Amino acid sequence: MALDKAEVEKIAHLARLHISEADTEEVTTRITDILTLIDQMKTVDTESVEPLAHPLDMVQRFRADVVTETNTREQLQDLAPESQDGLYLVPKVIE
Repeated sequence: MALDKAEVEKIAHLARLHISEADTEEVTTRITDILTLIDQMKTVDTESVEPLAHPLDMVQRFRADVVTETNTREQLQDLAPESQDGLYLVPKVIE
């Protein structure tokens, strides 16, 4: 898929990008090259390729899921101006 100069200028305008007249030809060539590469990649047969979650065959080392801090909610809510049923009450700011 090839783009012409007018299409690149239209895309740049829609994207609110300023591309100088001197750079328009280079940008057109680069975008056309990228789209050509994408078209080539679409033709590759990937029918027998399994999808990957990650390109490297690695295992995450997880830490043990243990509580490391004590629950201080009651102490913190005692410091709050207002709280109710374990929730902080704040003034309404949107009408």
